[in-house]
Amino acid sequence: MLKINSMEYYFSKTINDSFENAIQKVTEALKAEGFGILTEIDLKATLKKKLDVDFYNYTILGACNPPFAYKALLAEDKIGTMLPCNVIVQEKVKGQIEVSAVDPAASMQAVENTELVGIATEIRDSLKKIINNL
Repeated sequence: MLKINSMEYYFSKTINDSFENAIQKVTEALKAEGFGILTEIDLKATLKKKLDVDFYNYTILGACNPPFAYKALLAEDKIGTMLPCNVIVQEKVKGQIEVSAVDPAASMQAVENTELVGIATEIRDSLKKIINNL
């Protein structure tokens, strides 16, 4: 079941799987909807290296759908400050993987540009579909 946070800046779903398998499934699901992964940040490894702290499995995937990104950039040249769309995969409890994605429509509210509303809504719908179908 897809869960939308009450603050409505992200939506998420918890699945039972291995962390590595979940990353692969999310990446493949994003690709099937036209998103590529521009960045992959292993937060657990980064925090260990930089702060020498142990953290649970937590990866940030920077997802981008080039046609949508292009439309958004044509409508608002500074929108790159809000790209790519982040999708996080985290495992606080072994085998319970939470996948969350930013709600682009919520973040675009900060930008007063009506052309972005339709684009952000389409991207949100795609991301919701991806997460809901995991």
